[in-house]
Amino acid sequence: MTHVSEQQPAPGLSRDVDEPYPGDAERDLRVLFGQSTAVFASLAGPAHMVEAANPAFFTAIGGETRARTRVPLGQLMPELAGQGFLALLDRVYRTGERHVGRSARVVLGTGPDTREAFFDFTYEPRLDAGGNVIGVRVIGVETTQLMHAQRLAAEHRVLLEQIARQAPLEQVLEGMARAIEDLAPEEVLVSVLLADADGRHLRHGAAPSLPDFYNQAIDGIATGEGVGSCGTAAHRRAPVIVTDISTDPFWDDFRDLADRAGLAACWSTPILARDGSLLGTFAMYHRTPRAPQEADLALARVFAETAALAVERHQAEEARRAAEAKEKAARADLAFLLEASTLLTADLDHTQTLQRLAALCAPRLAPLCAVDVVEAGRVRRVATAAPTADEDRLLASHIPVYDAGDDAVARVLASGLSEVARRTPTGPGPWHDLGVTGYLCVPLLDRGRTFGALTLLTTGENSFDGHTVALAEELARRAASAALNARQYTQRVALARDLQAGLLLPEVPALRDAQIATYYHPAGEGLEIGGDFYDVFPLGDDKWAFMLGDVCGRGATAATTTALVRHTARAVAPLLPGPEAVVQAINKALLDRPHSHGTGFVTLVYGHLTPVPRSGLDITLVRAGHTFPLHITSTHPPHPVPCEGPLLGITPHLPLVPHRLRLRPTESLLLYTDGLTEARNDHGEQFGEDRLTQALVAQHHTSPETVIDAVTRAVRAFSGSAGGDDDQAALVLTATPAG
Repeated sequence: MTHVSEQQPAPGLSRDVDEPYPGDAERDLRVLFGQSTAVFASLAGPAHMVEAANPAFFTAIGGETRARTRVPLGQLMPELAGQGFLALLDRVYRTGERHVGRSARVVLGTGPDTREAFFDFTYEPRLDAGGNVIGVRVIGVETTQLMHAQRLAAEHRVLLEQIARQAPLEQVLEGMARAIEDLAPEEVLVSVLLADADGRHLRHGAAPSLPDFYNQAIDGIATGEGVGSCGTAAHRRAPVIVTDISTDPFWDDFRDLADRAGLAACWSTPILARDGSLLGTFAMYHRTPRAPQEADLALARVFAETAALAVERHQAEEARRAAEAKEKAARADLAFLLEASTLLTADLDHTQTLQRLAALCAPRLAPLCAVDVVEAGRVRRVATAAPTADEDRLLASHIPVYDAGDDAVARVLASGLSEVARRTPTGPGPWHDLGVTGYLCVPLLDRGRTFGALTLLTTGENSFDGHTVALAEELARRAASAALNARQYTQRVALARDLQAGLLLPEVPALRDAQIATYYHPAGEGLEIGGDFYDVFPLGDDKWAFMLGDVCGRGATAATTTALVRHTARAVAPLLPGPEAVVQAINKALLDRPHSHGTGFVTLVYGHLTPVPRSGLDITLVRAGHTFPLHITSTHPPHPVPCEGPLLGITPHLPLVPHRLRLRPTESLLLYTDGLTEARNDHGEQFGEDRLTQALVAQHHTSPETVIDAVTRAVRAFSGSAGGDDDQAALVLTATPAG
């Protein structure tokens, strides 16, 4: 019989030569785990004596210094006390029941060699031939690297979410640096430097664990060959690995600084945009000389790309904000000019217009302003603006000389060209008392003739830039023509209103068994005649005609077409049998009109109504391309009247189909133009037919006035300050209640 002690242990396993094997199964397990990366240990007795273990076990618990057998596990690894693992071994030994653990965290080693590790493991009871527990077998796989990778992936996902939410760049970079430092298996200090716009210098981005003096010293370093790890990586657009700062020539100029900060190695990776331009550098520092593993390089690449994404998103957001600021400034200038135009054209008095010009310029464009005009060969100062009353009086007391060669106002009046300087104006004046340091003089022109000048004066260190000059010249241009334009504007508005009033129903007629209400609101400032119209006129025998339409276009041509439609209808309606024939006649008149009177189309609803005693109104109507009339009752929601018909003024053949309905007492018929439904709010959204219907459903309508009021209030509430860019008109017919 061969003695067990003469057998050789499996390669890579440790045991005493006098230790007997418990059996063939145990020997086979030792062979299987001899070269495995899985952790294997065979423990004996209640003290959990280490009988045998593979190299992976000893490597996991601390390396060669702990590669011993015939030692209780608690003595070999005293740090296990208090972590619960010895108690688990006791339970398996006592009960003979197997225990499985997943991703169990264990702190290994003591002092500076302490490390955190994770294992998937199994504690299995070892049994003798009689089934008695003689020890515990430990089999496991270290999952520390996997756990770290998962945690890094989770942190990476968090960073990507922050970038997607447009978190501040400083917050993203700081979080990225801390995540790597916290999760790396060995101590590492992360630094992110950001490139200037020209890519020639690197600025501090994030370095939470590097000393402040170090961060301040490298803030603004140049990019170039041999400028440390980061400057060189930025210059080369490629990673630069310095494993020992004390000997690497790249660090000749920074070696003392690195020594003070306790840095011995630096691996730097450039952060590049998608177009290859430099965004910055991502660096990993170490306290001891160290060369990177492939995993380190992969980590650097991943987070350098993440930093690139964050920086590009930040730059895009900054560009967007800059564009918005520029657009906001442009809108502010436009609003200023629009406001100025309104103020300049608010009065017909020439002098008051120029006084408003001075008030607009100061202090918006300059602290001091004066306006001069030429009258009868002499210069008269008609307006001034200054911060105080004393300064205003002092500025108003100075009158330029019309033909003086040394006076800026005189030169501008003669040349018709603007003049700007960063000094006091030439010629006599209260410049010293006012503290003037620069001036801008702009001509006021009337059809090429200079009749005045706008002078802006600065004090202190401010000076006129191109933007201010452009605004001043635009204001001067508008002010110069404001007096003439204001008078022409007033005359034109008055003329348009007079013509428009002549094209609308002067007053609502009184009908038997019916009530009528009308509404008209012109678009814009009323400078042109609108294209919306309505009319109600008698046909005899207690029968009435009504119409509401919209002419394509505005102004005199629209007025001509409106008059043609109304006059044709009034002329032919008493002679023709019904609405269809009347609309056909209107269409023919439109087709026969001269081109000088317009060629635009017309939309129209035309109808006849006849009161039916105690029963309401019998209505026959024709629709030609217009919005559908709405039938309003107290028992059903408002609904469109189903009648079809093409536009007028397009083709001689009109397939018109008359529609007949009876308005019962208290029921109404609403005719309206698309200016109501196409009114827009501040977001550009249209009012629409649905909101029109809802406005009419919201309350019980007992008169045509309540219908008009409900519609107009809803439209005004919806459009707000946006208003509408089209005329609005409505005509409501209501059958009066019986009795």
